Amino acid sequence: MVWKITSLIFHRPKQVLSSISNPFSRHRILLSTFPANSTNLKTLYSKGQLNEALLEMGIQGFEVEFQGYDSVLTECINQNAIREGQRVQGHMIKTCYEPPVYLRTRLIVFYNKCGSLGDARRVFDEMPERNVVSWTAMISGYSQRGYASEALHLFVEMLTSGTAPNEFTYATVLTSCTSSSGLELGRQIHSLIIKSSFESHIFVGSSLLDMYAKAGKICEARGVFEGLPERDVVSCTAIISGYAQLGLDEEALDLFRRLQKEGMRSNYVTYASVLTALSGLAALDHGRQVHSHVLRAKLPFYVVLQNSLIDMYSKCGSLTYSRRIFDTMPERTVISWNAMLVGYSKHGMGRAAVDLFKLMKEESKVKPDSVTFLAVISGCSHGGMEDRGIEIFDEMLNQKNGFEPEIEHYGCVVDLFGRAGRVEEAFKFVKKMPFKPTAAIWGSLLGACRVHQNVHIGEFVARQLLEIEPENAGNYVILSNMYASAGRWEDVRTVRELMKEKAVTKEPGRSWIELNQTLHTFHACDRNHPRKDEVFAKVRELSMKIKEAGYVPELSCVLYDVDDEQKEKILQFHSEKLALAFGLICTAEGTPIRVIKNLRICVDCHNFAKFLSMVYCREVSLRDKNRFHHIVGGTCSCGDYW
Repeated sequence: MVWKITSLIFHRPKQVLSSISNPFSRHRILLSTFPANSTNLKTLYSKGQLNEALLEMGIQGFEVEFQGYDSVLTECINQNAIREGQRVQGHMIKTCYEPPVYLRTRLIVFYNKCGSLGDARRVFDEMPERNVVSWTAMISGYSQRGYASEALHLFVEMLTSGTAPNEFTYATVLTSCTSSSGLELGRQIHSLIIKSSFESHIFVGSSLLDMYAKAGKICEARGVFEGLPERDVVSCTAIISGYAQLGLDEEALDLFRRLQKEGMRSNYVTYASVLTALSGLAALDHGRQVHSHVLRAKLPFYVVLQNSLIDMYSKCGSLTYSRRIFDTMPERTVISWNAMLVGYSKHGMGRAAVDLFKLMKEESKVKPDSVTFLAVISGCSHGGMEDRGIEIFDEMLNQKNGFEPEIEHYGCVVDLFGRAGRVEEAFKFVKKMPFKPTAAIWGSLLGACRVHQNVHIGEFVARQLLEIEPENAGNYVILSNMYASAGRWEDVRTVRELMKEKAVTKEPGRSWIELNQTLHTFHACDRNHPRKDEVFAKVRELSMKIKEAGYVPELSCVLYDVDDEQKEKILQFHSEKLALAFGLICTAEGTPIRVIKNLRICVDCHNFAKFLSMVYCREVSLRDKNRFHHIVGGTCSCGDYW
């Protein structure tokens, strides 16, 4: 309405305006004798003298024309100068200047960039006519600020108005198709793209595959990618990132290698995505190689890339390298601090986590967030510092740090009590929580009951868990192990029968070991590895040797109703044992062995690894689903609690 009202009040022919006796007309008469000086405006804004340019604009008054407005508004956009840009718009209104579609669109861009979506929408709504760029600018403003529904609604309005989208419109609106309902709209937009013949456009193709990848539809994303007539670093990075974010780490790595051979030039985002995949695989040698690539390419060390390096080295078991990168960062974000804190936590280094948290607060450059506190309390739990963990949690409860604990923080406290053997306190804490306990919280408490042989509370907790997730085989395993430890064999059989009745199947275990930059994958009783006979023979040899040192197979880990001899055979060829044996075969004496497991390591395999470390004088680093196990001389960093 602003444009319409001011047009009615001020828009008059020149000769009429000059004859009206008011401040605007007098000013207009005085200025009309001077030619418009757009050169002065251009000179001032090109030197970055924005305030001076605005002053010159005021002096010129009615004589400012398109080029002058465009020049000054462009500088306001470059400098994110919200007040100065508002003065430019105010000048247009006061001088009755009717901006063309281009300048109105530039105002939308300006307000969007300054984060003033309301002002941008007002300019958009008051436009007497719009073109595809105007619609795209407004849709982009909503998309970039996370207002997906508004962006999609406006896109539908655009189609209704009869304005045909271009490649930039499609590329922009697809970024808002993120939720489950958004995916369905995304598919419909994909159909429009095909009808409009924009599918092969690089911007549109990259947005399409990114949309499908973020929705977990990686096959559709790959189909779009393979159909692109040409690819750039953005599209290549989007598909690699899609695989990595879904945990399809090997596929991400294979695709990266293939694209490199095809001549793809990587940027820092590409390398960050590849490092995410390598973190999932705990492929330290590959990670070092990628780090060397980054150094040789002389890429600017963006924070996101350094954060990815910290995370990769941490998840590959090399915290020394993680801390080295962290300490040399010229700028750290909260994600940088969190990556380092989570690393210490997962490795059971509670003291280091608490010290780093103290340093973070002393520096006062970055404010901790909820993830920070989660990492520190978890670090206290894994590091046997329950009192300090409770203190930090109490600080959160009293809002001394500006945060109220979320359910994940309560879960950490339950784990903290459980690890300390304070099972009764943990149980009371769960009952008093302001949140309904999740499966993760009950699972943590059930694990504590198993370790500390509190069958009474364990049975109650198990019932809650079996109601929440009756298909999770791990809960049955822990409950069965708890009964077995208490000698309640009839209850063990009942649990096994319940599993059969509900047709519960355990997710197949997989273990990886990286040797000479080659990842070797093993499954339980794996007969597919090219050196399987050698590996099986080595496992038998290891079993005999460590039994002499005191190793006794933990038969309660087997849920099948078979005799003890058969149970021992089943345990003998678990995937982590095969990986450990292969590591011993292929590495020199004294070399650390690093293995990663997709599930939580069972008690028997944990004992096996401890005895192997002690008998063969090897350091073993074993990363399972929950945490790291650093085993040296037969002692594990987890304290036999995981």
